[in-house]
Amino acid sequence: MSSSTIRTAVIGYGLAGKVFHCPFVHAVPGLELSAIVVKSPDRSAAAAAAYPDARILATPEEVFADPTIDLIVIGTPNDSHFTLAHAALTAGKHVVVDKPLTTSSAEARTLIDLAKSKNKILAPFHNRRYDNDFLTVHKLKDEGILGRITQVIAHFDRFRPLVRPNTWKESGPFNGLLFDLGPHLVDQALALFGPPARVTAVLHEDRDITDIEDYIAITFEYDLTLPDGTPRTLSYECHATMLAADPAPRFRVHGTLGSYVKQGLDPQESALLHKGARPPQMGSQEPWLPEPESAWGTLTLGTKLTEPVELSRNPYPSVTGDYRLYYANVRDAINGTAPLAIPAEDGYRVVRLLELARESATQKCTLPITFD
Repeated sequence: MSSSTIRTAVIGYGLAGKVFHCPFVHAVPGLELSAIVVKSPDRSAAAAAAYPDARILATPEEVFADPTIDLIVIGTPNDSHFTLAHAALTAGKHVVVDKPLTTSSAEARTLIDLAKSKNKILAPFHNRRYDNDFLTVHKLKDEGILGRITQVIAHFDRFRPLVRPNTWKESGPFNGLLFDLGPHLVDQALALFGPPARVTAVLHEDRDITDIEDYIAITFEYDLTLPDGTPRTLSYECHATMLAADPAPRFRVHGTLGSYVKQGLDPQESALLHKGARPPQMGSQEPWLPEPESAWGTLTLGTKLTEPVELSRNPYPSVTGDYRLYYANVRDAINGTAPLAIPAEDGYRVVRLLELARESATQKCTLPITFD
């Protein structure tokens, strides 16, 4: 395929479309933000003001039928992902779908098969692989700085004690934390260590008034083997809650040589949502949100491992996160110049693990991991 401009339409201009999709599509050379589908008149006006060169449309069918649109990004409520992605693929479009890819693994498999039959890209939007904290943990793992990693404890904590009005995220079986923040946590575990062997999960409704799961704790167990054949286990914990006024560290990682602890979230979401920041065009000299040293995590290493153990504790520079890299890879995959970094199969595996986590919580037991 030639590397001509990829005309892109974003469906939805809520949090997903406004913060995570439109700004980053717009900032990647080779992608053109050609259309935005918005139902709300107020949001239509805001989208038009932010992206005056994009057409503002009222229905998804308009972009499905438009032969000039190459790529469709779906940033709508979770239970609409399958229907919209199926229609977009059927219309011969490449598709990016916000997490979760679908609300069932069977639906995900159907989309994967359809994308293959149409020879189109189907990309789950697991953008948190481009967060600074995850990239830093990945670097520590790849370089072996912590030795053999034995435990990872990952948190996405919020403090939202009251139900938010007028949002689909506060009702329905697929809109609680399991299918909201759970996909990010689970995808990061898969990206770091691959499929686990077992899962144990606890899901709660903790707030005084709530219609969704607002607390999740998922533990994955990985079976490892030392070079001499001795068995060992890696534990990876995924936590999220809406009742953490004082959040736990984003990552706490322990290994045979030391530990890494990171507080706070990647600054990209907050900068776009609360400060009105916009990422510059990729390739420009303008930096995009490197984290200040004051926010770096702490790396604690054993400088002497025999008793008495001696430790060094120092700030560890964060790898700069950049969601533009996600869309740059989608562009390259469509053009045939690079493999898709986060393929649809990864989206399927995430949804399957979420299903097993819910089953584990319901049965109050540990379950083996199986993929259909």
